[in-house]
Formats: sequence, structure tokens, C-alpha cells
Amino acid sequence: MSDTALQFGNRELVLVSNREPYVHERVDGEIQVVRPTGGLTSALDPMMASTGGTWVAWGSGDGDDEMSDEDGCVRVPPESPSYDLKRVSLTDEQVQNYYYGYSNQVLWPMCHSDTAKMTPKPEFWEHYRETNEHFADAIREQVDPSEAVIWFQDYHFALAPRRIREECPDAFCMQFWHIPWPSWDVLQSCPEYEELLDGLLANDLLGFHTDRYCENFLDCVERAFDTEVDHEAGWVRYEGRTIQVESFPLGIDAAERRQLAGSTEADDAWESLRETYALDADRLAVGVDRLDYTKGIEQRLAALERLWEKYPERRETFTYVQKASESRSQIDDYQRVKENVTSEVERINDRFGTATWQPIVYIDDHLSPAALAALYRESDMVLVSSLRDGMNLVAKEFVASQVDDPGVLVLSELVGAHEALGEWAITVHPNDTEAFADSIEEALEMDESERANRMEPLRASVEENDIEAWKNSVLQSASKVLSRKETTAQRDTTGTTTEYTNE
Repeated sequence: MSDTALQFGNRELVLVSNREPYVHERVDGEIQVVRPTGGLTSALDPMMASTGGTWVAWGSGDGDDEMSDEDGCVRVPPESPSYDLKRVSLTDEQVQNYYYGYSNQVLWPMCHSDTAKMTPKPEFWEHYRETNEHFADAIREQVDPSEAVIWFQDYHFALAPRRIREECPDAFCMQFWHIPWPSWDVLQSCPEYEELLDGLLANDLLGFHTDRYCENFLDCVERAFDTEVDHEAGWVRYEGRTIQVESFPLGIDAAERRQLAGSTEADDAWESLRETYALDADRLAVGVDRLDYTKGIEQRLAALERLWEKYPERRETFTYVQKASESRSQIDDYQRVKENVTSEVERINDRFGTATWQPIVYIDDHLSPAALAALYRESDMVLVSSLRDGMNLVAKEFVASQVDDPGVLVLSELVGAHEALGEWAITVHPNDTEAFADSIEEALEMDESERANRMEPLRASVEENDIEAWKNSVLQSASKVLSRKETTAQRDTTGTTTEYTNE
């Protein structure tokens, strides 16, 4: 982490997320510390460990309360405590309605442009608003917002910045929205769209994955409110304040992924995978997904079925591995995805499988990081067919894991990663089954020289725009915005008029 990125003066960094970086769980009667693997929490934990500050998150572990002090805080990381984890207690009803309800049955489908799956129940909104206020109160209990940089993560906290600013107009708030931002026509399908926009505009800096999402947001603000919007510079003047809107493409720890893929641990894991799942076909493709309707798994299976139908020579020589993880199983739409996917896998295997080969190997067991790295490494291609995705890090994980013979990235044009990686991938539209099948065949036919020519710039892009670059980019931008804000405030006290620029 660069020194420049962290120049916030005397302000304390406060990170706010739904998920906590350390969970205390009761196992066989004893409380153990569990560190969730992967995801944003593991990526941001080293930053917080080096800078100090406070992380505010939902205390989801059944041993969290017992291991926290009277203020709901515990010092972490356990092996070398350097920052405070402030745990917010939520009732079962709040979790059901704020998280499974409004966050994942209203905001998630809306932002992924699937309005038919939106369920805007009054109790969902009530608890979303209440929980955002609950988090804002927890932040104020822990720090003085006027002396902090408060960084909200994701769509769970669209209202919390407004709650902070109402109590503390001098607060510096920033937020990164980790999923797509929809078009104006889609946003209007949500009955609370004005309150959502108003809440987000209480931030000083608002980040999205791509320029397109930024443009969508600015367009929504311009249509919803009579306010000044500068699309070229990326800022909004709202209620006398300037809000900067920028794109920050999220990356992965590419070096770590690459090292793991080339390790003896991955070698051993691959031998175990081959034996356990009979992965002996000449050619192999992989898909790694949560069982979410946005991931386009059913469309991918349809394209694969068409491939084996149209190119019968690929039978018994080409196998597809679907690594699936159960997700939000309390929601009916997610249960239907699981049922549909498992049913289709069984049907396709029955149609094309033989006594010695099955076309689709479905894995819902937990795979270690080394096993997943090995699966990426040994696959000839990865199939990413999301119907909509904020970024999609599977594409980047696959690229970073290509340490032997280069594979091929087959990438949906509807994901955020396509903006940076699409030039060197084989681009598909998940709903065009015939063309999708032909694209898989194209990847299978591609010679090693072309695969290498495509993989080299893909790898360079993934390594250059890694998670460290993302963190530095966000925090450097925040430092600049904060500096402008403080300079403007000082000038305002003298009556000097200042014009906002994005320089």
C-alpha cells in the first residue's frame, strides 16, 4: 500500500461491510476463529492490519458476542491485533428482511436488470432502512465521523451514508458498489429509487466497476433530480455538495493465484481431483459459479448440449466441469436455479454419456484453494456466461492460474470484466445458444500459438490491475477528493468562491 493512498491526515479509516473478516464460531463446544476464504474481506484485511482503524460489520458468528467487549468490539487479526472489529448485532427478522429480503430480492435483481424477480415487500424496505440506521449508529458509537474516512462496501448500505451526514455534515463518506448499476428505466421499477439515490449522494466519492455503470448512475441522478451533473468530469452537485463518481475495476491477488497454481500443493490436488472425478478426457473446460440466476449456468449447459449434438467428435474427448456453490438457498429463485442446473446436468449426461465417460462433471463439494487453482490450470478453457455481472473475478482467477499450456477465456459480453479483457477473449452472448456452441468449438480448435498470443496480454492486464492496484486507486482518489473538500471548506469560511474541477 503506497503512502500516498493513505494520506488522510489525522482521520481514522472506518471500513463498513455486511460480512466480517473474522468470525467466532462454536465448534464442538469450543469457540474458534474462522477467517472466511476469498472475497473482499480477505483482500481488505491486510490493508486494515497495516493502517489500523475500525471495521464495522454484522456479527454473524454464534460465538461473536462472547468474544467481543461490552461495546461489541474485538481487536484483530488474532495473531497480531492492529485494528478494531466492531460487530453489529442483527435479529433474525432483520437478517431475513434486510439481507435476504431487500438486499437480495430487490436490489440484487434490479441491479442485474432482472426486474421480474424483484419482490419489493414493505417489510423488506422497513428493515433495510432500520438496519442501515443501526449500522450508522454503530459507526457513530465507535468514532467521530468528522474525524474519519468512512468507506462503505456494496449495496447493503445505500442509506447509511445519508444517516451519517444528517448527524455530521462534515463527515467524509465514500462507497464502492460491487454490482452493476442499472439504467434509468430499470431503476424506476424500484419504488424507493429516490431514497436510494439520495442515500448514495450523501457520499463524497462513489465508485463502480466500469465507466458504463458510472454513466448509468449519473444519468439516473440527472433524470431523478433537478441538479447539476457533469458526465465528462464525473461529478454531481447535490444539496450544495459535490460528489465524485469514478470507475475502479476490481482485481484479484494475481501473484498469489499464480504462485498457488504452480505449487506442488496444486500438483497433488490435481492428482486427487483426477482420481476422484475421473477427469481423464483429452480436453477440459471449467465453470466456477455460485448457483445464482445471474451467472447464466443454464444457458451454458444449453450451449454445451448443442456442442455435443453438432460436433459429435467432441463426445468422449471433451469434458466440462461445473464447480457450483450453493448460494442464498433461503430464496426460492435460488432453489430453482439449483434444481434446474442439477436436472439439466443429469439429463445431458444421460443423453450423451457412455459407460466410460460423462460429458459434465458436477462438483458441489468444497474445493481447497489449491484444488481450484489446479482445476483452472489444467482446463483448456473457462466458460463465463453471466447474464449480468458487476465484474466477475472467475475470469481473472483463470487467467492468473495459466502457468502451463495457455487456455482460452470464453467470456460473456455482459460482464464488467469484458471491458478490460474482451479484446483477447472469445466473446459470447449467453442467450445465443448456436453461436455459443460454435465459440466453444473455436476455442477447442485454437492452436497453441494463438492461445499464447491471447493469454499474454490477458495475464499482463490481470497482473497490472490487481487487488492492490484497486485499493490504491480508490484510496488515492479519496485522498484527492478529501483534500479538495477541506480546501473548499477553508475558502468558504473566507467568502472566496471556488469552482470544482476534476484535476
